[in-house]
Amino acid sequence: MADRIYVASRKGLLEFSEKAAGKWDMTGTSFVGEPVSAVLPDARDGTLYAALNLGHFGIKLHRSEDGAKTWRELPAPAYAATPEGEDGDKKDGPSVSLIWTLAAGGTDQPGRLWAGTIPGGLFRSDDRGESWSLVGRLWNLPEREQWFGGGYDEPGIHSICVDPTDSKRLTVGVSCGGVWMSKDAGASWTLGGAGLRNEYMPPDMAETRVLQDVHRLAQCPAAPNVIWCQHHNGIFRTEDGGVNFTEIETAQPSAFGFAVAVHPADPNTAWFVPAVKDECRVPVDQRMVVSRTKDGGNSFEVFADGLPKNPSFDLVYRHCLDIDATGERLAMGSTTGNFWVAADGGSRWTLVSNHLPPIAQVIWAPGD
Repeated sequence: MADRIYVASRKGLLEFSEKAAGKWDMTGTSFVGEPVSAVLPDARDGTLYAALNLGHFGIKLHRSEDGAKTWRELPAPAYAATPEGEDGDKKDGPSVSLIWTLAAGGTDQPGRLWAGTIPGGLFRSDDRGESWSLVGRLWNLPEREQWFGGGYDEPGIHSICVDPTDSKRLTVGVSCGGVWMSKDAGASWTLGGAGLRNEYMPPDMAETRVLQDVHRLAQCPAAPNVIWCQHHNGIFRTEDGGVNFTEIETAQPSAFGFAVAVHPADPNTAWFVPAVKDECRVPVDQRMVVSRTKDGGNSFEVFADGLPKNPSFDLVYRHCLDIDATGERLAMGSTTGNFWVAADGGSRWTLVSNHLPPIAQVIWAPGD
């Protein structure tokens, strides 16, 4: 089968295939006209999952077992009703307004899926999405009351890192609520993130771990204790699974952004898409580039070959930069509907399409 990349967009799920070396064509569409917020090609059994956000009609979840030819709707993660008052009447729980990310469990956990949502819930399924349960130990932590929204009004879980060497070990990123770690598949949680800082906070609160504005976490499969963090304040790196982070101060031309990808076999190599932060949120000097470090953040290379010249207003969201299993090919999509692929470690980019809807996620199909 030709190599594939899935693109989740505001107007549907798009499939691109490599028909010849470096030549990519759109070869499939699903949910045309509907906003797709997350997609997961599950490498364990080839199943494909897609989450939709239909606004007034709520969130939806679908599963395909034939490569997106047909889909079956599944129950979406939802909060249970809770007791209210002495009469035992129940009130509706919070509403899930977005499935922000989907992640597969370990190879020793067939059927297990994780979903990170807004407003800050982590859900687990052990039957391939047929049913979902809220991870109550995280939801009920007293510290969760301090979480707050970043780009959205409510906090959300956007990053779920499952340790490939120990599937019970989880590291999740919350915007805004810091980095949380579990060693027992979610039965208990520890707050990590020492060394992260929010410079927009008052000085005495800047390093408060539960308030950290984490944008994205990316774990190196070959060295899972190494996790790169694109933070609102800059770029950080941990070598102990999320307990302690070191700030990377050499990033060029900016340390602000949303996306990060890490090489699957080399924990010292990572890619970022720099931007101007806060109310501006456009490429630095309106010139789009991708930056790469190959030495753990000691130095950075900046690449613009194949990317838009000035002026550019492309922004690359959290899940819109992905790397394939070889560590050589990357895919990237922007809010402006541009979609690129790079075949040489990100030094040269090829525009595949510049007329797509705004893009929420790009992801390589596993095994390609």
